[in-house]
Amino acid sequence: MTKTILLLVLYLFLYAGLHSLLAARVVKEWGRTHLPGFDRWYRLFYNAIALAMLLPLPWLLGLPDRTLYTLPAPWRWLLWAGQGVSAVALLLAVLQANPTYFVGLAQLAGDGEERGDRLVISGLYRYVRHPLYLFSILFLWLSPVMTLNRLVVYGLATAYFYVGSLHEERRLAQTFGLPYREYQQKVPRLWPSLRRPSV
Repeated sequence: MTKTILLLVLYLFLYAGLHSLLAARVVKEWGRTHLPGFDRWYRLFYNAIALAMLLPLPWLLGLPDRTLYTLPAPWRWLLWAGQGVSAVALLLAVLQANPTYFVGLAQLAGDGEERGDRLVISGLYRYVRHPLYLFSILFLWLSPVMTLNRLVVYGLATAYFYVGSLHEERRLAQTFGLPYREYQQKVPRLWPSLRRPSV
């Protein structure tokens, strides 16, 4: 059991490290200097690597484990419904945030990596600045079955989403300047406020 936890932690730290490294501004600047056509394929390559690195996760979650709880009906149905709502909201957040740019297809069509980026403050982005992270976190924690392996993965993934939102804040503030800083003053970063949105 301890070996499984250590393996999961090592895998998640490697995933987070490579994912963060590939997203770093210094890597992008190096690529633009040394790799012809870098902006055209970078985002698609980045997403492909992120997906490929998730392939071992189901196998790792299947290693020796211990069930912490299993919720009975009707509670499990409520959590499944919550996961369904989270999945739909996640899809909506992607669709509202220029999906062809998000995936990397706009860049392949000739729209530069930075030029394709645009500030989105409508839809779900009126309530929280990072709905992609929010609904990913909700989808994980609304699981009606919790095991020790899942607890480790969900806990570290949540921490990574939180830190990722901080990194994203810096990038967006650099990219959009004053409009983003004004948006920051009006809309919460990760958890929606009960107050009426002001954008």
